[in-house]
Amino acid sequence: MPHPTGPDPRPLTGEPLALDLLNTRWIGAEGPRDLLESENGLAIWLHSEPVRTHTAPLPPPVGRATLDRLLETRTALEALAASATRQEQAAPATAAALNEVLSHGRIRRTLGADGLPESAVELDDPAWGPAWYAAESWLHLVADRPDRIRPCANDTCVLHFYDISKNGTRRWCSMAGCGNRAKAQRHYARRTGA
Repeated sequence: MPHPTGPDPRPLTGEPLALDLLNTRWIGAEGPRDLLESENGLAIWLHSEPVRTHTAPLPPPVGRATLDRLLETRTALEALAASATRQEQAAPATAAALNEVLSHGRIRRTLGADGLPESAVELDDPAWGPAWYAAESWLHLVADRPDRIRPCANDTCVLHFYDISKNGTRRWCSMAGCGNRAKAQRHYARRTGA
């Protein structure tokens, strides 16, 4: 797999794989950004920690097919995240889009020679790997705690996170970014009486 050129420019990384894929789009100082607008951006994302952790046994190829499949999956995940935020059931077409991605892979369970269960992911094509793993990650998130899938509370931020705080009250994609801006705006409003 070719190495990416440049560091990962995203402001939020390290979320579960499905949300990490959503967070390949963000709003920077210069406006909207999209890491997956090029194959170099794809290479950067494929080398990120969440992707390496999930796809280690099957290194995906950097290429147009992988990129197209990820973009298709990201579109489905964006609609699913919007439904989750509104606490609504996903539209049938949205669920069908994610199920289409999932149809290109499966988990094969066997009993190993040592008598212990083994699992192996089988894909129709290695280019489906990152998209399939991201879709599978979404299933785990909604099975575990769907109420913990959240958008940043900053209205101008498009990032998502999985709230793992003990009391479940995380509001910002990061306290260093959006959280500090909100605190500064509240402080300014109190000082100026605005």
